[in-house]
Amino acid sequence: VQLVESGGGLVQPGESLRLSCAASGFTFSSYAMSWYRQAPGKERELVAGITSAGGVTNYADSVKGRFTISRDNAKNTVYLQMNSLKPEDTAVYYCVRRVGPYWGQGTQVTVSS
Repeated sequence: VQLVESGGGLVQPGESLRLSCAASGFTFSSYAMSWYRQAPGKERELVAGITSAGGVTNYADSVKGRFTISRDNAKNTVYLQMNSLKPEDTAVYYCVRRVGPYWGQGTQVTVSS
């Protein structure tokens, strides 16, 4: 199982980023996927999750209405669209297959003016 995140970076408050996670080594379409994040000095927290077919999603209260998780099973990729970013969204973001579990290496998102 391999999960490789990309798309992180430095943005200003109010801007957007889209994270991608390319999955390999397993039947991607059979598994729910999640995004977690860890801010400096804080515990990892669940940001968003999506079922295997993409029909059901869930979000942390702190990101509802701003973030959208989606997936393309033909491309073995899960996405996290992040809009209206805030400084408190600054964290390392991880792609996770909770059955296992398996974690990617993470991608840094920094929101700062």
